[in-house]
Amino acid sequence: MSTPLPPLSSIPPEIVSVEDYEALARQRLDDPVWAYLSGGAGDETTLRENRAAFGRVRLSPRLLRDFRGAHTRLHLAGTDYEHPVFLAPTAAHRLFHPEGEIATALGAAAMEAPLVVSTQASLPLEDIARSASGPLWFQLYIQRDRDFTADLVRRAEACGCKALVVTADAPLSGLRNREQRAGFRLPDGVASANLQGLRLPAPSDRIFGGELLDAAPTWKDLDWLLSLTDLPVFVKGILDPEDARIAVEQGMSGIVVSNHGGRTLDTLPATLDALPRVAGSVEGRVPILLDGGIRRGTDVFKALALGARAVMIGRPYLCGLAAAGALGVAHVLKLLRSELEVTMALAGARSLDEITSVSLWPS
Repeated sequence: MSTPLPPLSSIPPEIVSVEDYEALARQRLDDPVWAYLSGGAGDETTLRENRAAFGRVRLSPRLLRDFRGAHTRLHLAGTDYEHPVFLAPTAAHRLFHPEGEIATALGAAAMEAPLVVSTQASLPLEDIARSASGPLWFQLYIQRDRDFTADLVRRAEACGCKALVVTADAPLSGLRNREQRAGFRLPDGVASANLQGLRLPAPSDRIFGGELLDAAPTWKDLDWLLSLTDLPVFVKGILDPEDARIAVEQGMSGIVVSNHGGRTLDTLPATLDALPRVAGSVEGRVPILLDGGIRRGTDVFKALALGARAVMIGRPYLCGLAAAGALGVAHVLKLLRSELEVTMALAGARSLDEITSVSLWPS
């Protein structure tokens, strides 16, 4: 590939959908970084299924509704939000733009979207919080050093984060063959800024019996985490209804239905396909969020109709970040919010509460 292009300073008029940003991002990233951003685990079956699942669901419109006072607002985990599109936790934003997570936070704030900052962010949480005028959540990987983990929680509280999101589905990295073939590694100058000072396990060719899995968190560690903080705690990575039931019974504030964007275990179900079973198990006792495969406002609508309260996007906003920094992130969010409002208007839903299974055409 030729030398990557610099970020754009304005959005070309022909960029009219989220997927249009993929080509712009590809032109601005080298081959290994593009493989990291776009790839998934194994044969990437789950990666493809996350998108395909939305195409299998059809909408059922209602006509001649009164739309005076229509809105997309929601109340979630003690805070009011203007719309249900959140930015999922993703690592190392400086791979995609020199300003990294600060640019992401600025773009999110411009569209009043919560940013879930990753434990593996390439800038310190405190720097991101100082630059952010919009709401922040913090995504937590429970580290083998539990004292270090507790310190991360205290830092998130001090930075004003509204909630914690514990990623539970990646005690170790998935086998991402596309990355391996491209030879991806973090370049010099890009690192997990919030993990500085943490002793990492020694490299090993063992999986079972190795230091990493031996210290992997369990449900008992989530009990311990709840004892540390008054922040709402969401558990991310739920696909099985029994895991959802356990999470609710242990006092989690919410659940994120997620397969890690198809990046951990391949041939998992699409998150949209898993959502109805999880929602049935939860029975409305805690809010459910969903990520994986969202590229259209219709996708957001379908997720809400099947039981989610909000959604998270990952790759779309990273493509926006790579293409045009904060401006690209904001535009991706604007496209999705506008498409959601158009979908609601044409499907007859005046608020998010009116988006239910009745809004979908019977399968």
